Amino acid sequence: MGEEARSPRQDPEDDCVTPFQVDALDVRGRVVRLGGSLDAVLAHHAYPAAVKRVIGEAVVLTTLLGSSLKFEGRFILQTQTDGPVDMVVVDFVTPDKIRAYARFDADAVAEAERGNTATPAALLGRGHLAMTIDQGISTNRYQGVVALDGAGLEEAAHEYFRQSEQIPTKVRLAVGEEIRPGGEPSSWRAGGLLVQFLPQEANRAAQADLHPGDAPEDAAFHDVAEDDAWAEAQALVSTLEDVELVDPVLPGEQLLFRLFHERGVRVFSTQPVNAQCTCSRERVAGVLASFSRDERRDMIQDDGRVTVTCEFCGRSYGFAGEEVLGQADA
Repeated sequence: MGEEARSPRQDPEDDCVTPFQVDALDVRGRVVRLGGSLDAVLAHHAYPAAVKRVIGEAVVLTTLLGSSLKFEGRFILQTQTDGPVDMVVVDFVTPDKIRAYARFDADAVAEAERGNTATPAALLGRGHLAMTIDQGISTNRYQGVVALDGAGLEEAAHEYFRQSEQIPTKVRLAVGEEIRPGGEPSSWRAGGLLVQFLPQEANRAAQADLHPGDAPEDAAFHDVAEDDAWAEAQALVSTLEDVELVDPVLPGEQLLFRLFHERGVRVFSTQPVNAQCTCSRERVAGVLASFSRDERRDMIQDDGRVTVTCEFCGRSYGFAGEEVLGQADA
């Protein structure tokens, strides 16, 4: 754990989550900085630049939320919308594995790019955002669903916390393309900040961070509309620029020091983030086994084999027809 209001390190840290707390303002949160891990997620598909920005924002938001889980499990973010990018799925497996993919209309995305309207919010359009917490087969899933109304993922996250968690929360997301000299391929960076108001005073209702369930209807909540501490925290966060969140030479700890040093920010040990798919031949075989024998027979191609390609990493798994049909019926 870091020291309160200490001078920040000068070496940048990528692909990590940095938790922090500002006791004087009753806020805590996390900063996410992604470099190589985001490039690795994006490398599996030929996404246009505008789609990469959408995925980058979704990956950052998922990491901000999923990294708060204190148990073994997964946090899944999924959008289904009417925009050119009609589906995004991001899967965070505790404590540090991230993967993602998107489905998009290439012609519609290209048209939006030509018209300079290809913002992440516009490409997503309207629909809904689902966030699922999965602790395994022995525990029921918790899922929160919030509308995507064309305002993008930041606003949808705010609406989620207003409706479901009722925790005053501020989220910032940023994605940037780093152009390298000499014609080298560009790289992608992303950053995010989540700040939550969790007061400790007895007359204020403190909530658990990302509690897996809706608050009771009769729960009493502190009215933060006039709370000076939360107003100050939001004002400080509003000064944060996108370039600061993605700056490759600005460590997350130094960023927090810039924002909150006058109030004394405590920075805790970073958590790594790794781009890693969880698919395997055994998992795919298990999925195939869930289908009926007739359905599996229909999957067999002319060459007598069944080939399954992972949507996330693009890896293909081949099975002989006899192997597939020989699995027990679901």
